This record gives sequence, structure tokens and C-alpha cells, in this order.
Amino acid sequence: MIDHERVLDALSHWIVDNPERIVVAFLLVTAVFAGGLSGVEIDSGTDRFFESVPEHDTQQYVDDQFGATFETGEDTTQLVVTDENVFSKRAVLRTLELQQDLQSDPSLRVRETTGLATGIAQVLDPFATTPEQRIQAVETASPAEIRDAARTLLDRRPGITQVLSEDRNLEEPRASATIVVVTHTVPEGDQATLESIQERMKGTAETADGDIRVFGAAIQQAGFDQAIFESLSLIVPAVVVFILLCLVLAYRDPIDLLLALVSLIFALVWTFGFMGYAGIRFNLMMIAVPVILLGVGIDFGIHAVNRYREERVDGAEPRESMLLANDQLLVAFFIVTVTTVIGFLANVTSKLEPVREFGLVVAVGLVFTFFVFGIFLPALKLATDRRRAALGIGQFSIAPFGGEDSRLGAALRSSAVVAKRHPFALLAVILLITGTAGASATNVESKFETEDFLPYADHPPQIEVIPDEIAPSEFEITETSNYIKDTFETTNTEQVTVYVEGPMEQDNALEIVHRAGADPPPSFVREDGRAVSQGLISVIRTYASQDREFAAMVERNDLTDNGVPDRNLDAIYAELLRSEYTDQAEQYLTEDRRATKVVYQVESSSTQKEITADSRAFAADVHFDAEATGDTIVFRALTEALMSSAVVSFAVAFGLTAVFLVVVFGLLEGRWSLGLATMAPIVVAVVMLVGSMPVLGIAFNALTATILAITIGLGVAYSVHIVHRFIDEYDERGDVHGSLLTTLGGTGGGVTASMLTTSGSVACMTLAVNPILGQFGLLTAISTFYSYVTAIVVLPLALRAWARLFG
Repeated sequence: MIDHERVLDALSHWIVDNPERIVVAFLLVTAVFAGGLSGVEIDSGTDRFFESVPEHDTQQYVDDQFGATFETGEDTTQLVVTDENVFSKRAVLRTLELQQDLQSDPSLRVRETTGLATGIAQVLDPFATTPEQRIQAVETASPAEIRDAARTLLDRRPGITQVLSEDRNLEEPRASATIVVVTHTVPEGDQATLESIQERMKGTAETADGDIRVFGAAIQQAGFDQAIFESLSLIVPAVVVFILLCLVLAYRDPIDLLLALVSLIFALVWTFGFMGYAGIRFNLMMIAVPVILLGVGIDFGIHAVNRYREERVDGAEPRESMLLANDQLLVAFFIVTVTTVIGFLANVTSKLEPVREFGLVVAVGLVFTFFVFGIFLPALKLATDRRRAALGIGQFSIAPFGGEDSRLGAALRSSAVVAKRHPFALLAVILLITGTAGASATNVESKFETEDFLPYADHPPQIEVIPDEIAPSEFEITETSNYIKDTFETTNTEQVTVYVEGPMEQDNALEIVHRAGADPPPSFVREDGRAVSQGLISVIRTYASQDREFAAMVERNDLTDNGVPDRNLDAIYAELLRSEYTDQAEQYLTEDRRATKVVYQVESSSTQKEITADSRAFAADVHFDAEATGDTIVFRALTEALMSSAVVSFAVAFGLTAVFLVVVFGLLEGRWSLGLATMAPIVVAVVMLVGSMPVLGIAFNALTATILAITIGLGVAYSVHIVHRFIDEYDERGDVHGSLLTTLGGTGGGVTASMLTTSGSVACMTLAVNPILGQFGLLTAISTFYSYVTAIVVLPLALRAWARLFG
């Protein structure tokens, strides 16, 4: 066993003998970290989540090779035009006039506008290249000619259906909404200019005839930024007010309350200064960082002041009281810090970069919190008490919160009484609750949805009650985004793309691609036994149906008589690319003719998991190198990464925490088995938490996937505090029951106060305007409460069993 008492005694004496020097040193360090605050940048949105999975890289590569079917890049704006029928002459003219208004305004920097109306006008007059010429082409055409032009456009460019609402009827043709894509000439990455342009476009759209919505990456990014700012504006003040109330209750001394607040500010400045110096950007997940650090910091602060006051009540002088408190708490703080850091740092095993950064920042912040509350606060408290004594300012209160003679202390001690008198009945209840929660936990889901990151379209009840003067904004971007998702198939959720790489001029290349769709998997849409698809073969057949000479050329080179040419493919491609179908062909064949893509329709009733598994198996059976991609597959990859992140980070956190506790209790106390007893409550707490998720309708998402490891990190702290105090009492008196009564009556009060502040603080996150933050705050509050309850109820039973087996 390490002689830690000598080390602790030296550190405690250094703190109590040099309080003023320590305070000055921490002030200087804080000033250094404050210099990094200006370097913290905001990174809103979800792009980096997608960039973390290889499937997204594949999709981007395919889009770069062929061009996305529905192009909405960072320099574009989408205009959603709603009408009774967007194919009507009136609607087409109205859309073209809107495009003319936009292009005639130099401040909007419009390079081009594309969409249904533009396509119809170009079919009517292929030489109409200006807005005026297109309007004239439509004005001079009859409704019947416009319908015929629309059908021709749909035949030539099947991908145009991507900008038509799902209620479309291509036979008439008819649709209630369409999207116009406006491309701007702005410097790459100049989001401020593009945002300004899109805001002005909203003004233009409002003055136009009909229902027109404006949506783009820049205003969406601005909405994300605003949501982060407004969430912080609601959460942080709520947390501060809540903590102030808790500190008033716990300390009952305004000066002690002020000292705790100063310490909290120091911990936050250090953490965000570190982010600035390290170049880690502040994203949506980072909103949880100050809340967690405030909760943990108050936990440490209450324990420090509470333990100090216990000695003061017994008549000890300030210096002696602080020595005794530090001797006991520094070890507990160290153990709690390491276990909590392990819990958060376990998230660096995630495949998702934002999750890794979140875990790292919180872990570093917790280390800073340990130094601030383990060294700075005791020194500041002692220096302040000495100054108060010199000035004759008395203490407002030195009574510890939840002392042995309080009602709270009596209530906490009752769990030790039950554990002694009815151990088997208590064990049966614990097993019943755990088993029920475990059965419910099998229904927990994992998903990634961008809607979780968007602000609420309709505010939930807890936000509705906020006075209008400070209530968050109504976010138009969410309503528009949801409208686009519900109205259009722009998310490609009902199709997958198979990227095929091989010598596409080889005689049998197209035949190989064609044969792949002969026996499609269950989730693929079938027609006459074949997979329904759109690709280069489709373009060849469409052009052949329009041009007799090309049809004869295809027939001469079709050895299997199935409409797919088997030889002279280079000549066929050359003829196809000289035709009016050039643009369409280039969507499916690369310039070097070394790759093609085929878009397959999939059943809307199939799950992401089924579609992804079938698509991967389908691509593996293609005789060329092939890979499946598409939004469905990317989202499934993210979902798998989230579930993997949750499981792996939990396993790492649980395993490392258990090993650490076994080692540290073995080295410090000579009782390695205490580490296992300490982990018992957290096992029950984790099972209860996961079992509660399906009941609450919460799945593992980008943020809640971290909750299992976080539960280990935050939750084990309560058990550590109780076990560490218990072993001190047990060594002194040798009586298990008496030691438990003293521990629960004394340390139990500090544990209760820290639970209330931590769970209450994170519960304030439900005021966030983003669903993902609200869910995380709720789950973290619940996990904190479960960890506290199991530490109070399960741990006494576990310690009695430990004493009987190993004590």
C-alpha cells in the first residue's frame, strides 16, 4: 500500500501555508487561458458528422465524378414554388418572371437559374438563352404545346423529377410544387455575403406572385448559429440562477457563494481558453460543456465546504479544519476526477469527430475543475476566512448541509437500516427493477436525423412558458426544411446509387451492368422481375427510341437482342455524346469512360438497415469493382457509427473505470475488492437509464450516444465519495453499520446537494431550442438521479456484502 498519507499531508500543508500565493498563481494562469477565448470559433451544422464516415466520402466522390442529380451546392439558393399545377402556362410564366427579377438584380450575383420552367422554355426554343427569350417562348406557346414540351423534357431528363413534388403525375403532367436552383457568383466560403444575398432574395420572393419559399446553405447555417446563441442565452442564465439557489441553500453564506462562483468562472475560462488555443471549434454539442462543468464544479465545491464545516462545527480552527478536509477530499476528488475523465475520454473511440472533440474538451475541463476546486478553492476559502476574522466579520453559517442531526441525514441513513434488517427483500426489489429495465433496454434504437439539430418547428411546453420578452425565435428554416423533406424526394431516401468502376468501352461492359439487375434483392423495386433503375443503358434506350439511325446502330451491336449493345461501345458512346442527350449521358458515364453509375429504386417500406445490407450485397455481386452509396446508406453508416460509439465508449469507460478503482483502492487502502463494490450501483444505474430511453421515446443519436460513458463518469462519483468516507469510518471503528450511518448522514448530504445541482443544471438544457440538446439534458439529469439513488440504496447492501466477504 502506498504511503499516500505523507503525500497528502505535504500537499495539504502546502495549500494551508500558502493560500495567498496560490490565489495569485491561479489568477495569472486564468489570465493566460483568457487569451485563448478569442480563438474559439463556431462550427454549426452537421457536415462534420457526415464527413466522419467513409460512405459519405464515396457519395461525394460519385457526385464529383458525375454531378449530383439534384445540385444544391454551397453557392446555390433553392426557391420552392408552390402552385395548383407548376406545369401550367401561368405557373411557368410566373416562375420565369421571378427568375428574371432575380437575374436583373446585380446585388444578388446570380450566375444562372435552373429548374422546370427553364427546361420547358428551352424545349420550346432551344436558342432561348436569356430570361426574356424564355418568357417569350412560353408566352407565344399554347397550353397544349407547353404540355408537350414538358413531356419531352421529362423524357430527356428523368432526373428533373427530383425538383417536382411527390404528388406529381407525369402523364398529365401535373405537380403542386417545384424547386428552382439559383447559382451565385460569390467567393468560395464567403458565407456572410451569401447569407446577405439569400435574405434579400426572401424579400424579392415575398413581393412575387404566389407562395414562394427561399432556402439555402447560408441561411440554414445562420439559423444553426442563431440556435446555438439562443440556446446558450436560455440555458446558461437558467443554470446560473438554479445553481445560485442551490448554493444559497447549501452554503447559507453569501461570501462562500461568491467564492464558489469565482472558482466556476475560472474552470470555464481555462476550458474555453484551451479550446481556443487548441483550435477546437464550438459546435452544438459543446453547449453541454459549461453545463456539465458547472454541475461537477459545484459538486466538488459543496463537498469541500461541507467537509470543512463538519470540522468547524466540531470546534476545530480554520487551518486545522482545512487540513483535515483536504486530507480526506483530495483523494476522493482525485478518484472522482479520474473516473469522470475516463467516462468522457472514452468517447474519443468514436468514429465521429465532433463526438471525439466533445469527449476531449469535457475531459480536459474536468482536470481543470479538479485543480481549481481541489487547490484554488480551499486556498481561497482559507485566505478569505482569515481575512474575515481579521476584520471581525463573522460567519453566516458553518453548519454542514444535511448533517447527521438533520431530517435529510435521517432519511439517508434509512437505506443502511433497510440493508441491515431486510437485505434479501432489498436485493429482490433491486433485481426486479433491474430486470424490468433490462427488458425495456432491448428496444432502444439508434438513429441519425438532421432534424434533431434543427431548431424546433413548434416550441415544446417548457419553452412555451418562457415570457415573450426572452422567448426564443420562431425558426423559419426548420419549417422550410421540413416542407422540402415532406414534399420532395430530394433526400434520395427511396433510391440508392451503385458506382461501377471498370473498362466501360470493353465489349461486354454494359451487359455486365445490365445482368446485375436481373435478380435484385428484396428491398429493390422490381418490374418484370428486374430492378427498376436509371443509368447509361436507360439513356441509350431513350435516345434510340427517338432516333432511327442510333437505334439501328444499337441493334447491330446487340448480340443478345435485349436492347443492350455488346460491342463497339466506344462508337455508341461517341454518337450518344454528340446528341441532345449529352448532359443526361454525362450523369452516368465519366469523361474517361472508366466508370458508370446506376440509380436503383428501393421500397419505401424497407428500413435503412435492410436497404443498406441489400445494396452492399448487390454491389459485391457486380463483376466489376462496385460500391453502393446514397443518402440512405450514408445515414445508415452514421447510425451504425453511433451505436458502435455508444457500445465501445461504454465498454472502454466501464472497463477502465473498474480497473482504475480496483488498482487505486488496492494501492491506497490495500483493499482492491472495494473497487468492485463501488461499481455495483453504476451497473444498476446504466441498465435503468437505457431501459428508460424507449419509454421516453429517445434513441441513441449524435449526442445521446455519449450518455452511457458519461453515466459511468458522472455516476461513479457518488459511489466514490460514499465508499471513501465509509472506509475511513470503518478503519476507525470497525463497525459496518455504524460506519454506514455516519457516512450517509454526513457525506450523504454533500452527495445529495451535488446530485441536485448536477441533475438540475443539465435539466436546464431542456430549454434549448434544438431537440438533440433537450434530449441529452433530460437523459443526463435522469442518469445523475439514478446514479445517486443507486449509490444511496444499492451501495450500502454492496458494502455489507464486501465487509462480510473481504472486510
